[in-house]
Amino acid sequence: MANNLGDIQVKDLNTTSFQFQAAADHLGLSDELRILLVMPYRELVVQIPVRMDDGRLATFNGYRIQHNGSRGPYKGGLRYHPEVDHDEVLSLASLMTWKTALVDIPMGGAKGGVSCNPRFMSQSELQRLTRSFVSKIHLLLGPSRDIPAPDMNTNPQVMAWIMDEYGKLHGYSPAVVTGKPVELGGSLGRNEATGRGVAMVTGAYAKRFGPALEGAKAVIQGYGNVGAHAAYFLNEMGAKVIAVADIDGAILNTNGLDIKALDEHVKDAGSVAGFPDSEPQDPATLLELECDYLVPAALGGVITQFNADKIRTKAIIEAANSPTTTNADVILNNRGIKVVPDILANAGGVTVSYFEWVQNIQQYRWDLERVNRELENILLNAFERVMDRAVAENVSYRLSAYLIAIEEVVEATKLRGVI
Repeated sequence: MANNLGDIQVKDLNTTSFQFQAAADHLGLSDELRILLVMPYRELVVQIPVRMDDGRLATFNGYRIQHNGSRGPYKGGLRYHPEVDHDEVLSLASLMTWKTALVDIPMGGAKGGVSCNPRFMSQSELQRLTRSFVSKIHLLLGPSRDIPAPDMNTNPQVMAWIMDEYGKLHGYSPAVVTGKPVELGGSLGRNEATGRGVAMVTGAYAKRFGPALEGAKAVIQGYGNVGAHAAYFLNEMGAKVIAVADIDGAILNTNGLDIKALDEHVKDAGSVAGFPDSEPQDPATLLELECDYLVPAALGGVITQFNADKIRTKAIIEAANSPTTTNADVILNNRGIKVVPDILANAGGVTVSYFEWVQNIQQYRWDLERVNRELENILLNAFERVMDRAVAENVSYRLSAYLIAIEEVVEATKLRGVI
């Protein structure tokens, strides 16, 4: 599908763009409105010089893209990964616009990243990289302007460095970043929020459509922060996590893995590989294992036209951003495999980030019970809206989610007088 939009032509540049165009077609949006909603407000690419521990000077590329701020300040994670580039960051920034709109929190969409490999960098190198990056983009940031958060290969410590470096230039501003350590103004429950949200949405899906979560078999690809917490909470809710994978290996136990023991093993060994009472698996075929719920929680684009016809699950819960390509979506839909989209399934992180921002602004900390209660309320309300519209209009869950999100952004844009 291609849409001629003035001087640009939006094709299958990325999954998010394709899904937007499908929803825009369904809503009958004009070309001029599509241009306004597709194109980002601001893009910044910077060079980040870092003196490495061995004395050499390395230069990294850093990106911050602010996609749409009609509904509030820009919000989006910061990732460190060797495959970070402009197109990926732009796609993820637009994804954040639709995600915040879908769960109805008053924020817009942004994303950032640095092209680097943190696995081969020391803590001191990562700190110098982070501070140098902030020194280049700080004028774009601010509690009422743009609020970064953790993403792939970043964590509360990186957020603390961002807050500190920004504070040197602008004064104490804890609300400039979320996902901070609790000791520095972070929110209780933020670190596990994305994984907890994945489990909440899976539980809601199981309750409404089945199979029941109690005794259901789940497979999780990716065992970082999101995947590990999703595994823990799904296990707590009665599901059997039979297989998991990370960058170094994959393991299987058809009777269900002992998640608490696995987490201890990962702390010691740094990987799920070699976990006792499990069988090693080929990570490349983990997604093809028979299960009730498949949870891709690693990189995007892992479910493709080349493996979609081999997937044997009843439902896919997208914990990662854009794990399913557009071609794979078509194949899965034709096979009757339901996909709960990323902008709903993994929205727990940005939701609790919003809670953290609110707490910083108010200078008042919520207890964990309130954080989790508010998170569940927001996610389950969004879940019901998506499912109800999908049923009413006979569309996929993904298209339903985009329809709701785009309508929210369009309405905010109109009310501002932009169109």
